[in-house]
Amino acid sequence: MTALPAAFLTRAIAHRALHGSGAPENSRAAVRRAVAAGYGIEIDLQLSADGVAMVFHDYALSRLTAATGPVRQHSAAELAKIQLTGGVDGIPTLAEVLEIVAGQVPLLIEIKDQDGALGPRVGPLEQAAARDLAGYSGPVAVMSFNPHSMTSMAALAPHLPRGLITCAFDAEDWPTVPAPRRDALRDIPDYADVGACFISHEAADLDRPRVAELKATGATILCWTIRSHPAEIAARKVADNITFEGYTA
Repeated sequence: MTALPAAFLTRAIAHRALHGSGAPENSRAAVRRAVAAGYGIEIDLQLSADGVAMVFHDYALSRLTAATGPVRQHSAAELAKIQLTGGVDGIPTLAEVLEIVAGQVPLLIEIKDQDGALGPRVGPLEQAAARDLAGYSGPVAVMSFNPHSMTSMAALAPHLPRGLITCAFDAEDWPTVPAPRRDALRDIPDYADVGACFISHEAADLDRPRVAELKATGATILCWTIRSHPAEIAARKVADNITFEGYTA
């Protein structure tokens, strides 16, 4: 297990980079803003049709662009030409974001579930991420809601710190995930098996006993997503650091 670099505990982490007016979430502009402000950065990865790790949160294009359909039906070159709503640039690749960040601030990378039910059908996106991260020397960590993703990353890039994104796994938030799977994940049973050194837990669920148990045994506790100073103060009573948006942390 590789420990989470200390930089992840000294700088608040901008959720989907420091997005706002003129800088859409997960955009190059938002990444540059976060670097300039000295914040850590959290980004999301989806896979292009030709196997490239793209920095984009949703599975479909419609919320964040004028285009429609799944991200995965488009090549990286096509996605680069799709302008992000509220910005001037297209969808960036992970390699492009790594070049912008260049180790200046810590980078927390969420690998989005590609199975659909947080199951074992993963691999191509993890492979793409590992390829891009192979030569990167700045503070970086990977995480996913899907433990299978982190098992894959342990094999592909064992030197990278790994974590699990965790929450209450309520049915309304996870309609494609069977109840038995949600019930199992709620207790974070895979932490040791995937070689995790941290969790990033839902802020509203930080009082879960399992979170306290993991913290007591040495796990770093991050949390998501904080949107105000009062919420930050409350979260920091449990969490070692926060992921934030919509205010100045």
